[in-house]
Amino acid sequence: MKIAFYGSSLLSAYWNGAATYYRGLLGALAEKGWDILFLEPDAFDRQQHRDIDPPEWAEVVVWENSPQGCAAAMARAGDADVVVKASGVGVFDHELLGVFDRARDDALTVYWDVDAPATLAEIRAAPDHPLRQVLPRIDHVLTYGGGSPVIEAFMALGARDCRPIYNALDPATHHPVQPDGRFSADLALLANRLPDRESRIDRFFLEPAALSPERRFLLGGSGWGDKSMPANVRAVGHVGTGEHNAFNCTPLAVLNVARDSMAEIGFSPATRVFEATGAGACLITDYWEGVDQFLKPDVEVLVARDGKDVADHLAALTPERARAIGEAARVRVLADHTYAKRAETVDALFRGALTARRERSAA
Repeated sequence: MKIAFYGSSLLSAYWNGAATYYRGLLGALAEKGWDILFLEPDAFDRQQHRDIDPPEWAEVVVWENSPQGCAAAMARAGDADVVVKASGVGVFDHELLGVFDRARDDALTVYWDVDAPATLAEIRAAPDHPLRQVLPRIDHVLTYGGGSPVIEAFMALGARDCRPIYNALDPATHHPVQPDGRFSADLALLANRLPDRESRIDRFFLEPAALSPERRFLLGGSGWGDKSMPANVRAVGHVGTGEHNAFNCTPLAVLNVARDSMAEIGFSPATRVFEATGAGACLITDYWEGVDQFLKPDVEVLVARDGKDVADHLAALTPERARAIGEAARVRVLADHTYAKRAETVDALFRGALTARRERSAA
């Protein structure tokens, strides 16, 4: 059976934090026998910054960023048993909602939200938002975070079904490697500069750097070139996915900072949480409700409520304790939070819904 998935990009993680999620989850679904068709636009210079070749387990269609290219891509929806439109494609997002009208009568239709807090805020601000009209007509809404607040919000907007499929670990791509001196630091953060996260990075990363002048801080990610920073912060720019393991394995600890909306709504672990812990890093995360659902505080993760907490965690952290926390976290995510486990949930949902629909049609 075939899944047609309309998303931002499978081939490039450049300004595309969903790439790891798509690769891990769709790759695991392919192992369960699904035929994956991924359709992504040629936009935002992502094709010039590919970090993987098209995988053997998927057919990837890169469509021209034009009305004609969008229409040609949408026409492929009729070939699929499951038609998925993801949030945040970045171009023609409203037009792409039309893929659901091109699905076969016996196909499942799914809106897959990789940034539910932002989507919900956008819908609330626009009474005529196109998604309001679409939600009651499609079969499922899946989100990569948010828990009950997001479920309740989508159901209130008319969704028939909503459930979270959380970020996770692909142990084939994120795992321990030898440290790399280029990424040597006491605390490292990998994050692109985004308006809805910058103030929290100021608070949880740059403030503790200022409080700990004897410590070395490392910042990876795009957009930080003109940012004023303490002298003990070293910015290295974009870090390709092939170097994420070394980036995570080398420092004493790695920091996760949630975006404003995800921290506010909770139950939204970023892909970075699982990338870092899968590599055995000692993770310090800003607090968000539900963090203990994924990792045990003080045993598998260190939780900070402000910049002083981050500085205090660093001051108390020995290499031995950092290794113990990182190893405990890695054991936990391998047991409970892999994309193979997430795919079991999605596979059962899709196959069960398709079987029920086709049995009703045959009756």
